[in-house]
Amino acid sequence: MGSFVKEETSSLMTDFLENCGGYAVVDGGFATELQRHGADINDPLWSAKCLITSPHLVTKVHLDYLESGANIIITASYQATIQGFVAKGLSVEEAENLLRRSVEITYEAREIFYNRCTKGSWDFAYAGKASRRPILVAASVGSYGAYLADGSEYSGIYGDSVSKETLKDFHRRRVQILANSGADFIAFETIPNKLEAEAYADLLEEEDINIPAWFSFTSKDGVTVPRGDSVVECAKVADSCKKVVAIGINCTAPRYIHDLIISLRQVTRKPIVVYPNSGEIYDGLNKKWIRSEGESEEDFVSYVSKWRDAGASLFGGCCRTTPNTIRAIAKVLSDESPATAKPKFRQ
Repeated sequence: MGSFVKEETSSLMTDFLENCGGYAVVDGGFATELQRHGADINDPLWSAKCLITSPHLVTKVHLDYLESGANIIITASYQATIQGFVAKGLSVEEAENLLRRSVEITYEAREIFYNRCTKGSWDFAYAGKASRRPILVAASVGSYGAYLADGSEYSGIYGDSVSKETLKDFHRRRVQILANSGADFIAFETIPNKLEAEAYADLLEEEDINIPAWFSFTSKDGVTVPRGDSVVECAKVADSCKKVVAIGINCTAPRYIHDLIISLRQVTRKPIVVYPNSGEIYDGLNKKWIRSEGESEEDFVSYVSKWRDAGASLFGGCCRTTPNTIRAIAKVLSDESPATAKPKFRQ
């Protein structure tokens, strides 16, 4: 049984990419879309607040991205932690149920989308037969710094008192719940330091997590993660973990992505995922975005072909990107992929 699980885990992403025609589209910015739909997320729980107050908006954002062409939709659990929910007055049981609910909502959105497709949308027509577009659900896990909501997710500096064991204890139960929630894989996102990557890798092995994961790091300079650790060294941690099926970069300015892909390719043959932010810079202390000169959504999309040529195979957006961004990415990949005419699908 153990070897079967390992084999199934290691092949999930490569099989999925093959079914997508070689490249896949990840969804885009979530919290900013929730705000656009009227959600108030000025809260330590951030977008996870909507799991409590307005789950219908979570569904709406998932559907917006599915209709824009996303093959991977990521749950609203980035900042959803048991500790964070309990601090808001919920019981541990209620907190754990909200984690499960984040995955259920995502699956419900996928089913709504598939049901719409059966009524004659382009999604069934383009494959030449009544086939469903491959769509995976990723359970998001944000960093310890995201829970602290003090800007440390953007610095990776947690203080000397926070050890690898501290991080493992913090994440353990959430990872266990999400692993058993029905999600296709876990997305460890916006990892700001090597220590947290090591904690995640240990947890995946020690807890015998039975679904795969991807590790996605963040960078402010195209060379290191925010804490100062080399991106290459961080990627080696991910590459050495058998349960990690893709490695990448998110919440990073688009201008750094190409060189980061080159760096990742030096140490891994696993699929590379990139989902940068809009190029704006987040001020974690004042909780606001600062516009960056010289990058626009059009520039972002124009980079996609270069990122693909550099070795990436999964493409999406992070903060401040929109369904329009994802639609444009999907179009670039569809226009340029040699496999777009007749991609292979499994029923």
